Amino acid sequence: MEGYIPRLKVKYEKEIVPKLLKQFDYDTVMQVPKLQKICLNQGLGAATADKKLVDASVKELSVIAGQKAVPTYAKKSVSNFKLREGMPIGARVTLRGERMWEFLDRLVSVAMPRIRDFRGINDKSFDGRGNYSMGLTEQIIFPEIVLDKVNKINGLDITFVTSAPTDNEAYALLKELGMPFKNAVKVQ
Repeated sequence: MEGYIPRLKVKYEKEIVPKLLKQFDYDTVMQVPKLQKICLNQGLGAATADKKLVDASVKELSVIAGQKAVPTYAKKSVSNFKLREGMPIGARVTLRGERMWEFLDRLVSVAMPRIRDFRGINDKSFDGRGNYSMGLTEQIIFPEIVLDKVNKINGLDITFVTSAPTDNEAYALLKELGMPFKNAVKVQ
């Protein structure tokens, strides 16, 4: 689709960049934090017993992301978990560019409102370097997933990697992008 620009990217460039430029008193537009990538990860502990779970997870994650997901493999053997090195144990996908903006838009405006008893996401999951991670308990909140084809409900982890040097700047960026944080004011 030539010439198409995601609406969240347009909002970022037209509204959010000037707002953050003013809020944090940056000298240049290049200092304004950017969303660099979004990583989706699904760990499947039950995959040690049933190999088909990983294939189903890769398909579901591919549908959610709009891009092919890849299986992840165990790095070490753990006898207590009946896990051997090299066994498929999960799936992951990294989104950048247009697909990243589209996924974030769908996550905030369509998927999150479908979460049961949703009161906002935790604002304390920043890593100290401007990245934010969150977990979802069910993959079925995404409208792309057909409920009849789901064998097992799995959760997934989502990591937002930003160019922000501090958590406050990353928080301001994600808040402006529409992330529904629980607490309205970030306290340090």
